[in-house]
Amino acid sequence: MTEPLLEVDDIRLSFKGVRAIDGVSFHVDEGELFAIIGPNGAGKTSIFNTINQVYVPQEGDIRWRGESLMGKRPDHIATLGIARTFQNIELFPHMTVLDNLMLGRHTQMSAGWFAGGLWLGRAKKEELENRSKVEDIIDFLEIESWRKYPVALLPYGIQKRVELGRALAMEPKLLLLDEPVAGMNLEETEDMARFILDIREELGIAMLLVEHDMGLVMDIADRVMVLDFGQKIAEGPPAQVQRNPEVIKAYLGEDFGVVAAGDDETLEASATE
Repeated sequence: MTEPLLEVDDIRLSFKGVRAIDGVSFHVDEGELFAIIGPNGAGKTSIFNTINQVYVPQEGDIRWRGESLMGKRPDHIATLGIARTFQNIELFPHMTVLDNLMLGRHTQMSAGWFAGGLWLGRAKKEELENRSKVEDIIDFLEIESWRKYPVALLPYGIQKRVELGRALAMEPKLLLLDEPVAGMNLEETEDMARFILDIREELGIAMLLVEHDMGLVMDIADRVMVLDFGQKIAEGPPAQVQRNPEVIKAYLGEDFGVVAAGDDETLEASATE
């Protein structure tokens, strides 16, 4: 049996006595698209922050290819091959699309600041090679016409695409996507879903997806985990999770959940209203 790419083992995270994550365990395999869903405040983004070690759980372990990530610096986590996007866009608004994507290549550059500043020898060769990689990403995400524009001038959906591109520029083995279609219209959402599927099929990158758009999750995820008040209440294939009475109750309330448990479309509809 192949070892999981990422293993999260019984982690617990509290803030001043408030339990944000309560004994959650799961794993992500090579090339898998694993989704985490749950109501607001369920602990979804906190899971991401523990993987990046922005937050360090008080209990449990997180392993990357069998090696514990606990206590490692967030920048070291990035060099291991774990990249992420953010729910709120975290780009440099006055820099161009090309320059924002080049920032994602920092983990691949080793010439140093002095040689880079002079742009001589090894540093010049390294930058040209990395620019070529970035141009491939621009083509992949179909943002050629925006490449020289400052990010602040771009439509919202294109900005989200640029942030995805910056994460891809790191050449990750695992991509953490924090609500990649939040705030998008239907056309933008469909475009982003297509790019996410292309990343899995063409680039073979595993993804951990947090998203409120239930239709998107149920259409593209291989497996789904549901959180409620920091606890895992369900995990499995999308169709199975969607029928789980505990999941329906978490989204719709206990009284309605009993009635709705047999309705496959109820949970998806509630999440899009």
